[in-house]
Amino acid sequence: QVHLAETGGGLVQAGESLRLSCAAAGRAFGGDVVGWFRRAPGKEREFVAAIRWTGGSTYHTTSLKDRFGISRDLARNMVYLQMNSLTPEDSAVYYCAAGALMGTNPSLYGYWGQGTQVTVSS
Repeated sequence: QVHLAETGGGLVQAGESLRLSCAAAGRAFGGDVVGWFRRAPGKEREFVAAIRWTGGSTYHTTSLKDRFGISRDLARNMVYLQMNSLTPEDSAVYYCAAGALMGTNPSLYGYWGQGTQVTVSS
């Protein structure tokens, strides 16, 4: 059984930064790819970024790649999402997910955390 847990969300002002963390308990992350998604109220779940645990290659959604960055810490078995220059439009619940294949489709990820709320005030 794989359990993913996100931490680091909170309330920040526009222009500030946050770093989200994703930890895995159990059988590591359950897959070689760990991704971040987000869901804002009334919107579809949106892919943010993904990283391959083996080798560290990354993929970021184009609209966010200048402000958001995904990384991993092999020693701590953690995946991070650094978010800079936040805007109110970034407010959402952020989820980490794990799967075997890199991609933007949520169906590629079989394991999901409960999510962490990020709220950006103007």
